[in-house]
Amino acid sequence: MATATQQAPKVPEPLQRIIEARHHDPFEILGRHLEGDRAVVRVFLPGAESATLVEASEPFARIEGTDFFLWEGSASKVPERYRIDWIDASGEHHVHHDPYCFPPQLPDFDLHLFGEGRHWHAYRFLGSHLTDVEGVSGVQFSVWAPSAERVSVVGDFNQWDGRAHPMRVRGGTGVWELFIPGIGQGGFYKYEIRDRATNIHVKIDPYAQAFQERPQTAGFICPESRFRWADQDWLAARAESDWQHQPFSVYEIHLGSWQRGPNGEFLNYRVLAEQLADYVTELGFTHIELLPITEHPLDASWGYQCTGYFAPSARFGSPDDFRFFVDYLHRRGIGVLLDWVPAHFPKDAYALARFDGTALYEHSDPRMGEHKDWGTLIFNFGRNEVKNFLLSSALYWLDEFHLDGLRVDAVASMLYLDYSRNAGEWIPNKYGGNENLEAVDFIRQLNTVTHEQHPGTLMIAEESTAWPAVSRPTYLGGLGFSMKWNMGWMHDTLSYMEKDPIYRHYHHDLLTFGLLYAFTENFVLPFSHDEVVHGKKSMLDKMPGDAWQKFASLRLLYTFMFSYPGKKLLFQGCEFAHGAEWDFDAAMDWDLLERPQHEGIKQIVSDLNRLYREQPALHQVDFDSSGFEWIDCHDSSQSVLSYLRKDLSGQQIVAAAFNFTPVPRTNYRIGVPEPGFYREALNSDAALYGGSNVGNQGGVEAEPVSWMGRPYSIPIALPPLAGLILVHEPMSADALVSETEGAITDADLPDAVPVATEAS
Repeated sequence: MATATQQAPKVPEPLQRIIEARHHDPFEILGRHLEGDRAVVRVFLPGAESATLVEASEPFARIEGTDFFLWEGSASKVPERYRIDWIDASGEHHVHHDPYCFPPQLPDFDLHLFGEGRHWHAYRFLGSHLTDVEGVSGVQFSVWAPSAERVSVVGDFNQWDGRAHPMRVRGGTGVWELFIPGIGQGGFYKYEIRDRATNIHVKIDPYAQAFQERPQTAGFICPESRFRWADQDWLAARAESDWQHQPFSVYEIHLGSWQRGPNGEFLNYRVLAEQLADYVTELGFTHIELLPITEHPLDASWGYQCTGYFAPSARFGSPDDFRFFVDYLHRRGIGVLLDWVPAHFPKDAYALARFDGTALYEHSDPRMGEHKDWGTLIFNFGRNEVKNFLLSSALYWLDEFHLDGLRVDAVASMLYLDYSRNAGEWIPNKYGGNENLEAVDFIRQLNTVTHEQHPGTLMIAEESTAWPAVSRPTYLGGLGFSMKWNMGWMHDTLSYMEKDPIYRHYHHDLLTFGLLYAFTENFVLPFSHDEVVHGKKSMLDKMPGDAWQKFASLRLLYTFMFSYPGKKLLFQGCEFAHGAEWDFDAAMDWDLLERPQHEGIKQIVSDLNRLYREQPALHQVDFDSSGFEWIDCHDSSQSVLSYLRKDLSGQQIVAAAFNFTPVPRTNYRIGVPEPGFYREALNSDAALYGGSNVGNQGGVEAEPVSWMGRPYSIPIALPPLAGLILVHEPMSADALVSETEGAITDADLPDAVPVATEAS
């Protein structure tokens, strides 16, 4: 170090740029350089006291006053891949190959595809990867930062010193890479980026496949996965599945609050898998859906402000622990979906925001690049490398973790340029409209690629507007999603159920309107986490009346949901009438299941799932009007609804009737299309569930009495605040002939009598 009376020795300017960590191409200076039959080897070793070139058994000469070490000699003494033995201030030896003696490792073809936005597996070459180069073990690091002046790998293997391992940039691709020999799995790392304005940023690796547990944020150098999958039969069946005509009932879960350990700690993925499999099997759901477990810094974001798009959260274990989680559930016959968030990302300075000193992943104009409601940034869907980042993330979860699909969050915010914006706060598209054309193209590509790469997997949109054809194929002009959450049905139904029964007859249309559009999309009926937070009350507390009416109304609501056309989704706790709103920071109040009323709700959800799965009429034709027929949608005066569900053949029939008031309806007659016995398969008022046990003693025989335009009818007892699901059991041929002979027809009725009018 220079003193007050001495000047530091001058070094050539290119070397000075290495010393000051501002050289854009360190390989120009560092490493082995041939000059005829002579070789020059330059290494920069911050913290080194001395260094030796191992193969030549000769010391390096230090350039005075610097951490530069220089060796010159015959080229024959130094091979292309040479080692350095250096001693630090504590006297410890470090022996490793020089990172700057290795050529570029990334194939040009990968870089070309990435630049075009068509590298579906960019995570395989970007990020950090254990690898061998010419028999030398180490880690390959690669990151996209096109506006950086210099990028270095920093980590616990180099004391987080940005001078130690500057990277090389690959031409105009904006990708920086460096192979660092001699380090292995288990280390933590980030990237130190010097931008064009000379500012220094220490950033996470966007492609890191594991991170430290929060509040720490460094990436983790993952070992190669040693997990052995055992779900081959599940995957084969999934690829051939006809999911549109199969039962699909989802239990939505936030892993951090579903269950915790005895001291309030998070449980490991492996422990959660076993507990969840038992519980979900008991309840009868076909799938679980996880709120985002992509790595995120803030528990209170529930995972929706994600920073690690390729990393299962370390809160619950390692990537292989999560592989076990999915594999175990598959082997137990349960599908696994993940809530995935491509609509926005947080502003955390260590993450994606202004990654290389510029608006790289986001738009620079806040009218395009920021969600003020959420305090987050919006991806620039027009940039190939950004689209590639998100496409690779989606495929990563399907490739590496065998997930059965993704629920894509906040799709509406992606589709509309003026989403939650006032006039003047958004920029119209090139046609003057409010559609985000680049986001639309990205979404279509996302759905096309995921379905091509992983047949049978599901892409489900949380989309709350009337955007057309969200769940229609892209070749028909749709967005290509498999299904879409039916937010309109959810809002209307809950709005109706929250009203006092005495006023419900004024709002009958809230229950019937949904059938006008029910088959325009492939709908999922969601009662999700969003409906039980932020003062919206728990599902139980939404229901009006005293305690008995609240529980009865909730049983009625679930019976209505499970018989209505559409796939099903229910958030954790709703299945046993959790009393308080959902708290992300604590386990659910499982003690409530010791109370009969709550156990009754859990039992009816289990029975509804069983019935839904067993009866083809309740699940085979969810997305087409041929599977649904109103019996009576007009009885608003009594707040009663009734309808039929049918299977694909149209032969199996299920009748459903609902009484949305606390007044029992005895001898309530509804028309049915076929003779036979209508077995009472489920009565939400049964004593088993905590009801008053008003019912039909197992079922009702159809009578040859024309009613509501149908040749037969059944007189039923409609319990208070309850729903009935009646499964049709056909008559034998002989009984049908006898029944037909005794049927009451129009000819048996007396001649019509003129009706008096005011004039007469």
